[in-house]
This record gives sequence, structure tokens and C-alpha cells, in this order.
Amino acid sequence: MKSLLLLSVLAALAVAALCYESHESMESYEISPFLNRRNANAFIYPQQRWRAKAQERIRERIKPAHEFNREACDDFKLCERYALLYGYNAAYDRYLRQRRSGK
Repeated sequence: MKSLLLLSVLAALAVAALCYESHESMESYEISPFLNRRNANAFIYPQQRWRAKAQERIRERIKPAHEFNREACDDFKLCERYALLYGYNAAYDRYLRQRRSGK
């Protein structure tokens, strides 16, 4: 009986020691994982930001024809579904090329 009492006391102490929530474990809850809009791009220098915008404009200008076709097909739900089965070129030919040539 004494051993059972001693074992239960030791088990209670072990549970209390292992489940104790210290102040250090609460520090992660104090900091929000989300940044506000003003601080979101603070780590990017202005010159890098300008260069990234310029490269994006260049990419938009010299986009290949199949990319324009794919974007047009993404806006039309039936074309998008057909593209999942047969590919974007076939879907564009079936749904959108006829409409554009007919106009």
C-alpha cells in the first residue's frame, strides 16, 4: 500500500513537472505571426523594389502568345474545364478562337 501511495505521489510530481507552463512558452503567443502593411516590405530596399517592378512590367510586355491564350481561357469556365482534360491550346481553339475570328 505504501509503494502504491509513493508511486502515485511520484507520478503526480512528474505530471506537474512536465506539464508546467513557464513564461518562456507564452512568449510565442504574444507576437503576432502577421505583419501590418507598412512593415511588410520593410526588409526590401527601395532599389530592389524598383527593379522588381521594372522586371514585372517587362515580363508582362513580352509575354508569349500561349500565355495570353491561357489567361483568356482561365476567365471562361467551360474553357478552363476543357483545358484540364485536353490542354489549354485545344481548349482555346475550341472555345475562344472561333469567337475572335468571327468578330
